[in-house]
Amino acid sequence: MIIVKLWRWQLSDVFRTLEVATFVDSEPEFLFVPAEKVLDTVKEQNAIPFDVPNVELGHHDGKCSFDAILEKYNLEDIALHELAKIVRGADTDPPDPPPESIGLEAIAEGFRQITKDDFDNMNKQFYIYDALYAYCNSKLIKKILKR
Repeated sequence: MIIVKLWRWQLSDVFRTLEVATFVDSEPEFLFVPAEKVLDTVKEQNAIPFDVPNVELGHHDGKCSFDAILEKYNLEDIALHELAKIVRGADTDPPDPPPESIGLEAIAEGFRQITKDDFDNMNKQFYIYDALYAYCNSKLIKKILKR
């Protein structure tokens, strides 16, 4: 699977990248290109456009591309859906985002400022999103045990 993404990506892109790599395709290839080259690159590489305007795996009706991946690939992991609330809150403008969304947005912005390129950003942030995923799993387990 080849995925084309705008370079100097935004907030929740790292987790979406991790999500694709972990839950959809174990060996995806990512191409980061300027906005004006996305559609040409998609055609040339037979790739999937990702998190750019007017594509299937993008923002729609108040949901972010994270949600689009969950829906398209029928990912039913409840911890992923819990994490989707945090990512959506950080990546869109919902009226009452989860409190974790504010921290995620700040962390992602900080990484964009201290990394040299998109691949460096992705590699450094994977641990953050792994930890958030584990946090969501733990939160759900605690909720189940209280029943």
